[in-house]
Amino acid sequence: MLDVCLLGTGGMTPMPYRWLTALMLRSEGSNILIDCGEGTQIALKEIGWSPKSIDIMCFTHYHADHISGLPGMLLNMANADRTEPVIMIGPKGLFNIVRSLRCIAPELPFELRFIELDQNTEQYKLGPYEIQCFRVKHNIPCYGYSVLVPRKGRFDPEAAKAQNIPLQFWNRLQKGEIVPDKETGRTYRPEMVMGPDRRGIKVTYTTDTRPCDNIIRAASDADLFICEGMYGDPDCQDKARAYKHTTMQESAHMAAEAEIPPREMWYTHYSPSMTNPRQYIEEMQKIFPNVRCGKDGMIAELNFDED
Repeated sequence: MLDVCLLGTGGMTPMPYRWLTALMLRSEGSNILIDCGEGTQIALKEIGWSPKSIDIMCFTHYHADHISGLPGMLLNMANADRTEPVIMIGPKGLFNIVRSLRCIAPELPFELRFIELDQNTEQYKLGPYEIQCFRVKHNIPCYGYSVLVPRKGRFDPEAAKAQNIPLQFWNRLQKGEIVPDKETGRTYRPEMVMGPDRRGIKVTYTTDTRPCDNIIRAASDADLFICEGMYGDPDCQDKARAYKHTTMQESAHMAAEAEIPPREMWYTHYSPSMTNPRQYIEEMQKIFPNVRCGKDGMIAELNFDED
């Protein structure tokens, strides 16, 4: 299972009804925070989720509306008695940016570990997650993220019996362990008894970008595709191009063009001038039917497919 919450959906400026950009995901007791705009701490308290379990922080880029909430969030985590290391992922320069912001949060009871991105695509296995990072097209280095919760294949007890694998080793093989049998000298491997990996859960998140192929590829077969909808008015197309943002129409087209279209799509990162994104949703659904307007505090519980 993967819980997903849009903590903030605003771009550029926080509004009385809309915090700046942030997304939280949690699975198996481990949380990922993607971006940390101003107001993220308050948004987190409003839904009742704890900052203590944030094991991974991903940053799309270093404009203020995506990272200005970080010092306070780190202090909040420290006050929640977190001591475990926190992994931070973001475009090259992350260490220096965080070091500068920490001038007001200099002492923390936990270690920060940094992964700086500089390739077109990169992938990491961290805790229960596989995190795929892909470069997008903004006016400074910027990345999108796909977060996957993989699912192992089904255990085949008949295969285990046919190969005379002792019962006491079955559980360890199901957990992915390679098991030596000292009595017989044999070594048992998970692939001897496990079927092919089953479809897991996938969430793709991107914002502050022009449309690009990396996004279309990343959105393919996602359970949830969360994408920028900076402008809904067609008259804002030139502004989107000039400032390297994406319109609601363009985001819907990217979802529709994915090889395996995502099962659902949410908009986020609205312009402060767009007070009612829902006024455009019927037109967007003509392009991609299963699209919704994200809003602060919007939560989804994603589960593995039924066998």
